[in-house]
Amino acid sequence: MGLFRPGSIGLPEVLIVLAIVLLLFGPGRIANIARELGSSITAFREGLEGDRKKKEEENSAGEDQTPPGA
Repeated sequence: MGLFRPGSIGLPEVLIVLAIVLLLFGPGRIANIARELGSSITAFREGLEGDRKKKEEENSAGEDQTPPGA
């Protein structure tokens, strides 16, 4: 065992990475990135919802029609 486990990160490492990102980009740029990421996620979810509704409509339209020869 030991204190070092490959692949594991803890709170101190996460805080160091966040501090470096803040120094590199600045608070204004990080806010813009977060805003754009949020709107992208929202658009992605809306796209998935639209696809799901489209498939449901296609499935329900196929069920309403009587198969030929029946």
